[in-house]
Amino acid sequence: MEGIETLSLQLDENETMALAQLVKRLNWSDLRGCAVSDEEAWVMKSAIEKLQQALREEGYAPR
Repeated sequence: MEGIETLSLQLDENETMALAQLVKRLNWSDLRGCAVSDEEAWVMKSAIEKLQQALREEGYAPR
């Protein structure tokens, strides 16, 4: 699958903060356990980093 995908979703504040907390707490073991290969886990990590950046830009950057 090539190209850039743009996603849009609507979340309330609680959902957005919970999502930000989830992606903050995910670690390599979590990703690798859900992936079929290291390569797929690295792709997941990249996507999560982009999600974290988007959340930060909207003011959701839990410590």
